[in-house]
Amino acid sequence: MSDAVIVEIVLALPEVESIVVVTLDPGATASEALAQSGIYERFSDHDLQDLPIGIWGRVVERDHVVKNGDRIELYRPLQVDPREARRLKGRDRDPGSFESR
Repeated sequence: MSDAVIVEIVLALPEVESIVVVTLDPGATASEALAQSGIYERFSDHDLQDLPIGIWGRVVERDHVVKNGDRIELYRPLQVDPREARRLKGRDRDPGSFESR
């Protein structure tokens, strides 16, 4: 398989992180990579098949053809919007703790 496509499948859950490397034939899709990785079976207690996916931080469809070196990421829903979390963190901080610039 000289033209093999090697990709990583990445999943981060609150309790565990997983990186699985799979070798595919040229022209394989992200969906095929996910299926071959065994990640659905390994984390069968989570509903992963409906999660959005991306490659290197860019959301893609599951029929996206992967390239050698791609990193397929499964995106869980955010518990709190990052902007809201920063606002709340800033509000709870002691105002006297900031130094003058």
